[in-house]
Amino acid sequence: MDILNILLLCGGESAEHEVSLRSADFIAQQLSQHEHIRLHRITISKTGQWLNDQQQLCQLDMQKCLTVNTDADPIRHVMDFAIPCIHGYPGETGTIQSFFEMIKLPYMGCGPEANTLCFNKISSKMWFDALGIPNTPSLFITELNDATLAQVQQAFDNWGSVFIKAASQGSSVGCYLVRDRADIGAKLTDAFSYSDYVLVEKTVQARELEIAAYEYQGEVIATVPSEIICPDNTFYTYEEKYAADSHSLTQVEAQNLSPEQIAQMQAYAVAAFKGLKLQHLSRIDFFLTEQGEILLNEINTFPGMTKTSMFPQMLANHGHQFSDYLNDVIERSISS
Repeated sequence: MDILNILLLCGGESAEHEVSLRSADFIAQQLSQHEHIRLHRITISKTGQWLNDQQQLCQLDMQKCLTVNTDADPIRHVMDFAIPCIHGYPGETGTIQSFFEMIKLPYMGCGPEANTLCFNKISSKMWFDALGIPNTPSLFITELNDATLAQVQQAFDNWGSVFIKAASQGSSVGCYLVRDRADIGAKLTDAFSYSDYVLVEKTVQARELEIAAYEYQGEVIATVPSEIICPDNTFYTYEEKYAADSHSLTQVEAQNLSPEQIAQMQAYAVAAFKGLKLQHLSRIDFFLTEQGEILLNEINTFPGMTKTSMFPQMLANHGHQFSDYLNDVIERSISS
């Protein structure tokens, strides 16, 4: 079998830089099981530089050639495939995918438009509505002024409490649970520091469930739901999600769900995957309210791959080895 040059991009300039590095560690370990893969791991620094493991500057040109600048002659390899393991900008925003499309380099994950739509919590909810998938009641604001503050305060009065979320961030970054009306202005200010748009959602008392929706051997698969169980009166913050001493519990297969509830969530996950034109992988998050409502919360187009992340565990629970899944994605992308 011919050797394939695989570009593994990680890091990035977002708040999720460190988690991206940990996800890339897992992917690199899984790819090492395939002798025909030659891995070129490049970290995008927090200042935007492309660096290899020896901290040498690298660049990828329009001919798909990765050049490593050394003290001697530059080292060059033509890439066959790219894995943009970057949480947040520029990986989940569609930015790096647009460049890959321009140079015609096959890559893992969703295309530019699907990434952009899903990364913005407002545009994704509009698509959920268009696809007929129930989601949490919400409103959005594009600037903070007296009128919008009053609008959010009115929503708070109607709903009792709210989630304020930066619209274009991932992994709970810029998200705040507000139970005190006096905190609304400060939390909106904080959220606008992360994004130009802010989503305000009704707080629901619900179980937090996740489904891995992905393509394997030409089929779109939706796993059974996993569950995030947070301490009482908390939500799954960025720190809880990735901390070694997290107090939240995860179950790779959620308990006490009816067959009908599981089937409905899987149907919604597949409908979202196909309707939004996702590709290869996604983690689709749901709420199951105390009243039995199933609400689609959000879609993560490149979910975490750390040792605490649910996506690889859900694939394994479904019977698919992650290294085989990666190889399937690579082979099908290159041959298509």
